[in-house]
Amino acid sequence: MATYAIGDVQGCWRTLRTLLEHIEFDRLRDRLLFLGDLVNRGPGSLEVLRFVSGLGPAGLTVLGNHDLHLLGRAVGSRALRRGDTLEAVLAATDRHALLDWLRRQPLLHEEQGFVLVHAGLLPAWDLPAARAAARGLEAGLAGPDWQAYVARLAGKVPLDWAAADGPGRERLALSALTRMRCVDRAGRPSFGYSGPPDGAPSGLRPWYRVAARPDGARWLFGHWAAHGFAKVRGGFALDSGCIWGGMLTALRLDDMRPFQVPPVRGDRPTLRPPRRGPGG
Repeated sequence: MATYAIGDVQGCWRTLRTLLEHIEFDRLRDRLLFLGDLVNRGPGSLEVLRFVSGLGPAGLTVLGNHDLHLLGRAVGSRALRRGDTLEAVLAATDRHALLDWLRRQPLLHEEQGFVLVHAGLLPAWDLPAARAAARGLEAGLAGPDWQAYVARLAGKVPLDWAAADGPGRERLALSALTRMRCVDRAGRPSFGYSGPPDGAPSGLRPWYRVAARPDGARWLFGHWAAHGFAKVRGGFALDSGCIWGGMLTALRLDDMRPFQVPPVRGDRPTLRPPRRGPGG
């Protein structure tokens, strides 16, 4: 039995299948933990959602910003964006079942001494605070009024955790967990920079160099294609930019062995890639 963490798939269904063949995945024996952004930009978002949602106890995903964009598109709170490839999901006969499954996935997951998030943890949080913020958001997304809740989360995002409250604090928590890469000297998130960590503008640092490390645990995160796969302070970055022509990465948690495959023909980028960082 093995457990694998897999970086951003983003609708690259053919490449995911190749990776699973490479690691000889057996759903009766192994477990897959996806780091968010199952969908969008690649051509196979519907197939990826159907596969992962059908894994049952053999798999789960933390929610990423593109997964939340799909939920927003579904309820009309997010507009069509250049590069979106979500129409097949939105038109699918099993759309409602897939969206119900997706909205019930966690924003933060803990397993085998690892803390999984799509993007990052605010420096203002210790692990209990991060857990509490995620659980509150998850309750809203899984609740009966989830459409209104998704729409409410689409508002302006404050940057100061201590000063934020109510819906503003929810939006900041969601943005940190699903969109953050860097923070400033005051620990406030910056959402504009997407290049490699060593090229960040003056005053910005990768969140993991500042955030409080979970006691006895390591974090796993995706979201940062220009970062690439790398061991970092406190854990591992696993988005190696498959959708941009990089690699799709699985990390076997039992022995920290990485497995990578290049994108399969047909899983092509639809926009200009970000500047690439080391390892991806």
